Amino acid sequence: CLASAGCDVTVLPATATADDVLDQAPDGLFLSNGPGDPAATGRYAVPVLRQIMDRSDMPIFGICLGHQLLGNAIGASTVKLPFGHHGGNHPVKNLLTERVEITSQNHNFAVDPDSLSGRAEMTHVNLNDGVCEGLQVNGEQAFSVQHHPEANPGPHDSNYLFRQFATMIEKATAKKMSI
Repeated sequence: CLASAGCDVTVLPATATADDVLDQAPDGLFLSNGPGDPAATGRYAVPVLRQIMDRSDMPIFGICLGHQLLGNAIGASTVKLPFGHHGGNHPVKNLLTERVEITSQNHNFAVDPDSLSGRAEMTHVNLNDGVCEGLQVNGEQAFSVQHHPEANPGPHDSNYLFRQFATMIEKATAKKMSI
């Protein structure tokens, strides 16, 4: 999906350091989905993400576990859901556009929207149970979604997120080149 949106993709392991990432001189950072409890991955990934955010203003886009880690990196907490979200055709409302997107889901944890405390705004909400499905970090070029826009169980309602990220990268790159 990133390549289709015009991005050149370099994959680094989840255990990469901030220097490993920044030495690549990326134009953007994508935080991928992955299995498990964000607290386990967060032990090593969240400090790295905080360092990257402190040292760079590059666009950041996270999906699923990447969404949870971005939330943790700005100080939000994650909670284990009583019933995980799994399968296709879950309705999610984009609070910015008021459109309902049909999404694919596969997670047992979620960002607690009450813990965002002004550091980010919730951008998407699950219409089945009110779970935070997206956020935009205030003052940063960083956003994320809990659902899986890359999975496309039928409708491709959330594919725009990859184009949105590519556009953020293009604007950030143009701004750097004009300085």
